[in-house]
Amino acid sequence: ASNDDMHSKRAHERRKMDSCIGVIDGKAYPIENWSNGGVLLHGDDRTFSLDDVKDITMKFKIADRVMDISHMGRVLRKGRDKFVIQFSPLTQEVDRKFKQVVDDYVTQEFISSQQ
Repeated sequence: ASNDDMHSKRAHERRKMDSCIGVIDGKAYPIENWSNGGVLLHGDDRTFSLDDVKDITMKFKIADRVMDISHMGRVLRKGRDKFVIQFSPLTQEVDRKFKQVVDDYVTQEFISSQQ
């Protein structure tokens, strides 16, 4: 791999398949994709400034319930009604909950494939 490829490779795999929204300042935003490093949301990008630090609660539909995962991050990029929040380093609890979301998705996919 070239040096440029090494620098552009993502540290975390992006997930697009999960049913989830992000809530910031009491307003819900659809999530296009997320990873352990951050989240891409749809919404009025004019609401935020670059480098704003925001609390975000991600709400995931898993199995028979909704799991809330609250964390903090900063607005890294924005434009055309989309914006990216880069997460602050994950706490052990947030990391554990993200793993639960992924495990639930894999389990549900397996169950669906057996029917």
